[in-house]
Amino acid sequence: MPARSKSNLAPIFIFLALCLHTLAGCSKPQATDQAEKTAAQVPQRIVSLAPSLTEMLYAIGAGPQLVGRTSACDWPAEAEKVPVVGSFGRPSLEVLASMNPDLVLDVDLADDQTAKKMADMHIRREHIRCQDPEELPAALRKLGALTGHVRQADSLASVIENGLAKYRKEADAKTRKPSIYLEIWNDPLWTGGRNSFVSRLIGYAGGRNIGDAVEKEYFEVSPEWVIRENPDVIACMYMANETPAAGDVKKRPGWQGISAVRNDRVYDKFDNRLYLRPGPRILEGIAGMKKLIESNEE
Repeated sequence: MPARSKSNLAPIFIFLALCLHTLAGCSKPQATDQAEKTAAQVPQRIVSLAPSLTEMLYAIGAGPQLVGRTSACDWPAEAEKVPVVGSFGRPSLEVLASMNPDLVLDVDLADDQTAKKMADMHIRREHIRCQDPEELPAALRKLGALTGHVRQADSLASVIENGLAKYRKEADAKTRKPSIYLEIWNDPLWTGGRNSFVSRLIGYAGGRNIGDAVEKEYFEVSPEWVIRENPDVIACMYMANETPAAGDVKKRPGWQGISAVRNDRVYDKFDNRLYLRPGPRILEGIAGMKKLIESNEE
């Protein structure tokens, strides 16, 4: 076969160069289009229907995307500047629609029909499970994926996972676990049962919740029941109107014989959001409860 001359090869080189240039030009817009598509899919108008979720959104850097919250969403301070859509788990659907959200987040809706109505209104809704401490890392990672803050969410989730493992190991090593009565409200008396978040928190802190005798989340108790249980520690998770809550507890008829009262281990003035709210500050709550349990421990 005769060799081709350079002049004959020139058109082939030009053709190949044009093809390569065209392919390179196509690949770049495709990558750009994909990036723009991904960015467009990240919700920019989020409504949170639970204070725990609001805290998590701010903790992973998604606070600026929040356009609606509940009246119970009071931390961090920036959250209080966000318009209110209703109470915890009870949004006003009219107000919600006016906010034009592209994502609504909830942990527990008070009315099952609310979810159906939101679906009828074509409002995207995601349920986030975070009732137990062990569910918080997964909740954070899901929020990170939904809001475009995967790295921040995963980092915080890992910190919480490691912290929980550390506190669990320390709690398991304790030979004696002081009993705690957590008084959530005083009229009538309410406390947390075995299924409550705060019971798990007490366990991680190395204590024993006397409410674990009842397989409920929260329930009403009688003064006589508390006296019989004889807790080592009493923690009042509310603000009294006139006198300090701890002082009122110590004066209750028949309570002077309770170990916590007798040994002056009745406490109040808590930020109950750290202890009753499943959220990104759980390790801070466990640390506070642990300090409470171990202070003046017999």
